[in-house]
Amino acid sequence: MQRNPKILNRNKTVLLIVDIQEKILNVMQHKERVIDNTIKLINGFKILGIPVYYTEQYPQGLGETETSIKKELELIEAIQKMSFSCYGAEDLFYEFKKKNYSQIVVCGIETHVCIQQTVLDLLANGFQVNLPADAVSSRKELDYEIALRRMGKNGAEITTTESILFELLNVCGTQEFKDILKIVK
Repeated sequence: MQRNPKILNRNKTVLLIVDIQEKILNVMQHKERVIDNTIKLINGFKILGIPVYYTEQYPQGLGETETSIKKELELIEAIQKMSFSCYGAEDLFYEFKKKNYSQIVVCGIETHVCIQQTVLDLLANGFQVNLPADAVSSRKELDYEIALRRMGKNGAEITTTESILFELLNVCGTQEFKDILKIVK
């Protein structure tokens, strides 16, 4: 018997946080949920020793990453970009390939612009994408819903923050499990 290859494997996975910047975040629906769940993902990935990357779209105009998220990112440097898709963010996709990361968890804003274009480009380049629906947002609900459907139809795994963290844990009864349980409660 075998496990489904779509189940996240911590040795193949990274977290990519896309453009959760202060100036645009204020007009997003459910912004508190996005912030809270992004922080849960960051802290869970830290506990599990899984790499985290984050981008900022034109920070001169849109500002820096939201303060509480940036605080959790500590010494990680933002990858600056001008393109909507992270495909245009330096050599990010090449780095993922070089380091054998094949499962990319993507969260951030806006669902129907930067997230959708990034997800579609990741899929086109052979990556599995897991998208926590509770850690992405758009200004308008319809844009959010249509983008989730489109990404799902194109092969993205639409899921939730908690599902991602428990998939990466794989088992209970460990110290990592106890630490992540504190995060999701």
